[in-house]
Amino acid sequence: MARVLGVGGIFFKSPDPQALGGWYARWLGLRVEPWGGVVFMPDGMPPGGGTVWSPFKETTDYFAPSGKDFMFNLIVDDLDAALAQVAEGGAQVFGRAEEFNGRFGWFMDPGGNKVELWEPAVPAAEAEAEARAD
Repeated sequence: MARVLGVGGIFFKSPDPQALGGWYARWLGLRVEPWGGVVFMPDGMPPGGGTVWSPFKETTDYFAPSGKDFMFNLIVDDLDAALAQVAEGGAQVFGRAEEFNGRFGWFMDPGGNKVELWEPAVPAAEAEAEARAD
C-alpha cells in the first residue's frame, strides 16, 4: 500500500500573489522563486521541527479572525523577532504567545490569511549539549 510521507505544499488564492510573495520575502525572509513560490527542504528544518496535518471540526474558531477555511503554520527561529517584523510590515498580530512543544504566535497577513508561527522547542538532548559547550 502506498503511504503519505509528508506535506508537499500549501496552496492558496490571493488577489495579488506577487505582492503577497514580496511581503513574505521582506518581512519573514522567504526566498520566493521566480515562479512565485518557496521550496522548504527537509534538511533546513530545525531540530524538533516537523509538519502537522490536522483536520479541524467545521465549527472551530481556531482560524479566526480570518473568515477562510484554512490556516497555515510557518516554523521560525525566533518567534518574538518574527512577530515584531510582520507587525512592522503592517500585519495584525494577535493573541499571546502560547507554549506547547515550543512557542506559537499568530498574525493576519495582507491577504487576510491567518498565519501561525511556531518556534520549536529545542530537544532536551540538544539543550544539554549546548549547555555543556558553554
